[in-house]
Amino acid sequence: MSSSRKKITVVGAGQVGSTVAQLTAYKNLGDVVIIDIVEGVPQGKALDLQESSCLQVFDSRVTGTNDYKDTANSDIVVITAGLPRKPGMSREDLLATNAKIVQSVTEQIMEHSRDPIIIVVSNPLDAMVYMAKKTGNLPKNKIIGMAGVLDSARLRTFVSLELGCSLVDVDAMVLGGHGDSMVPLPRYTSVSGISITELMTPEQIDRVVERTRKGGAEIVALLKTGSAFYAPGASVVKMIEAILQDKRRILPCTAYLEGEYGWSGIFFGVPVMMGIHGIEKVIELEMTDEEQAALDESARDVKKTCDEIDAILKNGS
Repeated sequence: MSSSRKKITVVGAGQVGSTVAQLTAYKNLGDVVIIDIVEGVPQGKALDLQESSCLQVFDSRVTGTNDYKDTANSDIVVITAGLPRKPGMSREDLLATNAKIVQSVTEQIMEHSRDPIIIVVSNPLDAMVYMAKKTGNLPKNKIIGMAGVLDSARLRTFVSLELGCSLVDVDAMVLGGHGDSMVPLPRYTSVSGISITELMTPEQIDRVVERTRKGGAEIVALLKTGSAFYAPGASVVKMIEAILQDKRRILPCTAYLEGEYGWSGIFFGVPVMMGIHGIEKVIELEMTDEEQAALDESARDVKKTCDEIDAILKNGS
C-alpha cells in the first residue's frame, strides 16, 4: 500500500459499511479496508468494489479481511458493527448487546492503530460513541458520532420537498441525541440564508420536523427488514472528506461535551468545525428558552444511556 495514501477502515460489511466503502473509494479518499467477522463477505465485497475501479476511475486499494492486523495504522476507522433491533427486543437489550460489540471492536482497533480518528455509526448511537471513548481512551476530538449530518440531511430533504425548491439552497441544523428526542432547529434552518420560519407556516414546520424525527423509523417500516443505509453511508463519507481534506466544515456531529450547552461528560449532537484533527471545536449557538429546554430534555435521555454504559463497564471489569 502506498504510504502517502490515507487508510480508512470500515468495521462491518453490512449495508451501511458497504455504502461507506463504496463512496469512499469512488471519491478516491484513500485505501479502504473492510473488516467483518463473517468469513468471505468482506473479501467478496472488497474484490467486487475493486473491480469497479477502472469503471469509476479510482486508484484506492480496497481489501477485505477478518483479521484486525490488516487494519494497522488506520487514519480513520468507521464502526458500523452491531445488531439491528429485532421485533420484541427492548432498547436495553440492544444497548447491552451492541455495547459489547463496540467495546470489542474498539479494543482490537486500538491494538493495531495508535492514533486513529474513530467515527461511530452503531446504535443506540450516543451510548455507542461513549463506549468507544471509554474503551479506546482517545482524545475527545478524535471520537465522533455520525447522527447530525444524517438528521440534518433528512430535514433538508423534507424542507426542499415541502417548498418545492432546490435542496442545494437548503441548510438545516439538527442537534441533540440521535432518536425521538433529537432537536431540529427551524430558526437555524434556511433556504438561501432565509430562515424557514419566514418561508413556511407553523404547520408546515411541524410537519417537516416530525418527519425528520421519525426519518429512520419511516424507512424501517417501509423496508420491513433492515434499515436506512444510503443516506447514513453518504453522511459518514461527508465527515471523512471534511477530515482528510481538512475542509474545516461546520457540521452537526455527536461530540463529547465539557460544559458546552450546559452539559458535561456526555456525547451529544452539536455543531462542530471538522478538519484534519477531527473535531477542531464545538460551536455554541444562542438558544431560546424553548430550544434550550428541548436540548436539556434530549441530554437527559442521552445521560441515561451513558450511565447504562458506565454500569456495563463496571460490572464487566
